[in-house]
Amino acid sequence: MKNILLVSTVLLTLMFLSCNDAPKSELGHNETEGVSKTEAPGEDAHGEEGHDEEEGGHEGEEGEEGVVELTKQQAETIGLETKPLEERNLGNNIKVTGTLELFPQDRANISPFIGGNVSSIKVVPGNIVRKGQVLAYIEHPDIIAMQQEYQEKNDELVFLKQDFERKKTLYDKGVSSGKEFQMAQSKFRSTTSSVNGLKSKLRLLGLDPSKVAEGEIYSAIPIITPISGYVGEVMVSLGDYVAPQSKMFSISDNSKIYVNFKVYEKDIKQVKEGQQIYFSTASKPNELLKATVRSIGQTFESDPKAIEVLADIENKDKDLLPGMYVEGRIVQGEKSGFAVPEEAIVQEGEQSYIFIMDEDEEPVENKMKYKRIPVSTGVNDLGFVEVNLPAGTPENIKIVTNGAYTLSSEMVKGELEHGH
Repeated sequence: MKNILLVSTVLLTLMFLSCNDAPKSELGHNETEGVSKTEAPGEDAHGEEGHDEEEGGHEGEEGEEGVVELTKQQAETIGLETKPLEERNLGNNIKVTGTLELFPQDRANISPFIGGNVSSIKVVPGNIVRKGQVLAYIEHPDIIAMQQEYQEKNDELVFLKQDFERKKTLYDKGVSSGKEFQMAQSKFRSTTSSVNGLKSKLRLLGLDPSKVAEGEIYSAIPIITPISGYVGEVMVSLGDYVAPQSKMFSISDNSKIYVNFKVYEKDIKQVKEGQQIYFSTASKPNELLKATVRSIGQTFESDPKAIEVLADIENKDKDLLPGMYVEGRIVQGEKSGFAVPEEAIVQEGEQSYIFIMDEDEEPVENKMKYKRIPVSTGVNDLGFVEVNLPAGTPENIKIVTNGAYTLSSEMVKGELEHGH
């Protein structure tokens, strides 16, 4: 019995070992096939490594939180602009609008006193001219006839003067009759008046009467500017006939330009002569110019119901031209503080931010970093916003004045990609 049990045990052990060897080799084969059919180990490892590398690469591009890195080409493409942080005078002041103008004595429309044809033009629009400078010449037969008449009358006056003096002497001695003396006196005075009138006309035409009296005849007369300034318009061409009082040129002295502000009725009581006004033009919106109230009008305009306030420009700019539209503020009480253009502020909820150039680290070639920092805002005045910087922020920073919202969008985009 014992032998039977021993034999059975040995047979069962051999069968178990035999069956155990076969499945091992088949199982290994099947597992290999299953992996190759579904997902190769190399590919899985590579996929995970690739995902890790991708995440790591994104972190490398974005770097620390709140910083955007761009190449110089990218910054130029989106029109990024930076400027140093500036202090400005800000305040709760009267907002006004107006135009740049010239006083009547600082602009001239030049016309001839006598009709004629344009024989020469000496200037073009934009030229600087001085008072008394010749702008053009015109000619006409009437100009020559006037000079001839003057010569004749002037020569006649010499004879009449001698005749008058002779008859006066005879009359005083009782030799000549009173009638002859009175006729000589009348002709002398009448001719004297004619000569003086012709002489004044020649002077108005820009001719020298003394030279004309000596026999010189001018075929053309000069058109002269009465003020210094810039040539604004030239309304004639060579050969044109110009009638008397027809406009030929306009001259303006832009060095004496002033600002004409419109102040509404509710603000009039707060305006006084001598007050400071800061204003900007559409051509240079970020540049503040200064003016001082010169005079306050005494009558209201109907549309809009406002009064004119004239102000002298203290820091005159050659780029300022009559007719330019301006926006300004009349200073009531001001304070100095750091201010940035409105477009430099990025709003997220109730928090305001600005972007500054990150210059803490050594610059990488062809790359620039921009850091977003939180700020609190104050007075908003003429397109500038007062900002209070976080403690420890240096004052010599450069802020992004144009393109801040684009940087903010790039930052949000990068954060979303990084989270994914």
